[in-house]
Amino acid sequence: MDTQLLAFVAVAAGMVALPGADFTVVVRNALASRRSGLATAVGVAGGLLVHTALAVAGLAAVLVAMPVLFRTVQLLGGAYVLWLGLSGLHALRRDAAGAGDAREEPGGRAPTPWRRSLRQGFLTNALNPKAPVLFLSLLPQFVPDGSPPLPRTLLLASVVVLLALVWFPAVALLVDRLGRWLRRPRTARAIEGGSGTALTALGLVLVTGPLLR
Repeated sequence: MDTQLLAFVAVAAGMVALPGADFTVVVRNALASRRSGLATAVGVAGGLLVHTALAVAGLAAVLVAMPVLFRTVQLLGGAYVLWLGLSGLHALRRDAAGAGDAREEPGGRAPTPWRRSLRQGFLTNALNPKAPVLFLSLLPQFVPDGSPPLPRTLLLASVVVLLALVWFPAVALLVDRLGRWLRRPRTARAIEGGSGTALTALGLVLVTGPLLR
């Protein structure tokens, strides 16, 4: 039995399931529609695929070794997450003022086109500046001594992406399953306000915080 692989699966599962910007965006879009939520979930997995590919190729080491480039990615990621949060809060304020679209769902949000949801999920994850450091430091820890690093690292990277493809669609489907309750105007506004506030706070931390090293 490959105990190191099992340990990595446990660590990676906790890492993927940890609530953050990815989780928040999936939940928010799943409230609009199941299709939007699933598209966002696939986009997040696509972002993880980029990070794992960079780690396998060794490019993540270059990113970490160049503070200016790393800071640029950090600012871009923070700005995008901040924009998502502020746009959500703006939509909430607009709907509260009675300017909602007549085509909106019961929760007050019009369904998000699936391509835009896919792009939101992908960019939210791909522009996460912590991910290169995380993968670069995590993956080598689970490569057994004497084993060829490339095949093992590819396997570990595939495990992360597979876990994401299981977890985030499951979150989207659960939100949709509970949709009748979650899309009640008061509940939906609370979730929209909470997700918008969380994304705005995360974006501000990334944009204004010190260099993440």
